[in-house]
Amino acid sequence: MFTKILIANRGEIACRVIATARKMGIATVAVYSDADKDARFVQMADEAVRLGPPPSRESYLLADKIIEAAKQTGAQAVHPGYGFLSENEAFAQRCEDEGIAFIGPKAHSIAAMGDKIASKKLANEAKVNTIPGYNDAIESAEKAVEIAKGIGYPVMIKASAGGGGKGLRVAFNDKEALEGFTACQNEARNSFGDDRIFIEKFVEQPRHIEIQVLGDSHGNVVYLNERECSIQRRHQKVIEEAPSPFISDATRKAMGEQAVALAKAVKYQSAGTVEFVVGKEQDFYFLEMNTRLQVEHPVTECITGLDLVEQMIRVAAGEKLAFTQQDVRRDGWAIECRINAEDPFRNFLPSTGRLVRFAPPEQNLFQGQATTDVGVRVDTGVVDGGEIPMHYDSMIAKLIVHGKDRLEAIGKMREALNGFVIRGVQSNIPFQAALLAHPRFVAGDFNTGFIAEHYAHGFRAEDVPHDDPGFLQALAARLHMAYRDRATGLQGQFWAGYRPPVRRDFSLCVLGEGGSNTYTDCTVGEAEPDGPATVTLHLPGGDKVYELVVDQALGEARVTGTVDGRPFTAQLERGAARNPLAIRVIHNGTQMDVIVMHPRTAQLHRLMPYKAPPDMSRFVLSPMPGLLVQVAVQPGQKVQAGERVAVIEAMKMENVLFASADGVVKEVKARQGESLAVDQAIVEFE
Repeated sequence: MFTKILIANRGEIACRVIATARKMGIATVAVYSDADKDARFVQMADEAVRLGPPPSRESYLLADKIIEAAKQTGAQAVHPGYGFLSENEAFAQRCEDEGIAFIGPKAHSIAAMGDKIASKKLANEAKVNTIPGYNDAIESAEKAVEIAKGIGYPVMIKASAGGGGKGLRVAFNDKEALEGFTACQNEARNSFGDDRIFIEKFVEQPRHIEIQVLGDSHGNVVYLNERECSIQRRHQKVIEEAPSPFISDATRKAMGEQAVALAKAVKYQSAGTVEFVVGKEQDFYFLEMNTRLQVEHPVTECITGLDLVEQMIRVAAGEKLAFTQQDVRRDGWAIECRINAEDPFRNFLPSTGRLVRFAPPEQNLFQGQATTDVGVRVDTGVVDGGEIPMHYDSMIAKLIVHGKDRLEAIGKMREALNGFVIRGVQSNIPFQAALLAHPRFVAGDFNTGFIAEHYAHGFRAEDVPHDDPGFLQALAARLHMAYRDRATGLQGQFWAGYRPPVRRDFSLCVLGEGGSNTYTDCTVGEAEPDGPATVTLHLPGGDKVYELVVDQALGEARVTGTVDGRPFTAQLERGAARNPLAIRVIHNGTQMDVIVMHPRTAQLHRLMPYKAPPDMSRFVLSPMPGLLVQVAVQPGQKVQAGERVAVIEAMKMENVLFASADGVVKEVKARQGESLAVDQAIVEFE
């Protein structure tokens, strides 16, 4: 067994590998860019070696420097994590040539499965179901139309070297096939330097279900059940679960056996994933094989009780699998939500900056822990006060829950999301909460088009309505009363014998968009120590009463307690609505801004005119924090609507800003190379 390994990656996955290595008594070496010098994974590792500046091409993609670091530190093996060099056959081969074990599959397996056309031919030879299509590179758009007509519409046009949604189009007729071929070819050439295109039948109402496989160097391969990954946005996974709520035991067995057959055909060693597209009648077809550890591997670990990173290390060290197919377990139900630094209410634009507060929910399952116990697990590479840099992907953490069944797992996940505190950057937690509450998700009735179908126009606050908004108002009132009681108690220490009268009737002002506020009168009863307080909302249709017990430490964002005897977890934030008096209450993805005030104050507040924000229509504003990589205009220039104005880059995402109307540039207010904040002015028009 190895005594020291190097992790050629960063963030959450680097922490994940370190956790298992530590459990196995293996020393670890981290490599880092300047942007990550203070990151959690660097602190966790036994040693750390600097690679270079923040951009990946100058740090984490430098194979020579990584191998040099391994030699310098005496690391006997390299774990590549996922992304970066994890599926680079040249890097895998180079490690082996240098006498360093690559903790992943052999280079020939990576090469065989890395090319979509070649992998499909191999799948055919291994008698794995493949989608009907044309598996050779297509030379022209006209030929593409001819092939598409022969297969039968709809068809999927795909780049052989594609990934991440690039080089992919669905065509329903000749015109779309013609245009789609040209667009895919251009995207593939620009993104991957490989413009080979193939066409296959598009499976309607498809589900994305993948099989986890594990092979050793002794010819043994097993499958570790499946993962349901159909909840996707723009071909990026959002929620994953294991097992799938859709397929039968017979389909699971058939898919697993075909995945094993394919892995054996390429002499696969290590953990890998065979992805399938599954039709509405449980007909399934090979999609591709990922020759690395997947982001969503923890859900498989939960239901099988296996540590996949440990298995990868043992296989790379030449050990034989210690179990057979019959030994593989499938206990309970696991769900993973990817918590990303992006603003769902601004079309999921990246959100970078400092984590002013980062407090994950309490966990009782941990990275590297081989168990099928139920509970909550948080895989993350960040800490409270850490930085979310603009140079890498947007993942903050992976939140994983394991329940006895699917409904219990959904309930655990919703409660865990309620207790996940993130401040300083925006996160997609409200969107995750909305998905988990959607009746079709709860019923398991969804496919890969679920998000596009139900959130076609983006995500808005109305998409995550609370089932009892009165509870949020009552909670705001109860918390306000707790603040008052605390202040009164402190005041009494200085003015012994004097206790001012305690007011218990209030008016609750719920702040709305554009000054459309609503007002509700309420009364807060006195609470016994550790007992409930009665909050009565005086509504037009009659009073509504809530019995509330709250538990919140001074300055703590998370609030726990019971409402009418039922437990809840919520969050609060004071002054979040740019109003120092407002209390923002957050629960089940809904946020409500409430000002608790004296009834007379509320009467006067209703008379206050609404001050509209300044008109910024003359400005081009930055929609996200990022690096201004190009300013395409200059003062005095005439610009037409739709013309490029600037380009911003953040988290591997390039965002081009266009003029919304004709105009003349008055002033360029930001310089190329400048780091921008959200809504910072870039260009002003006359």
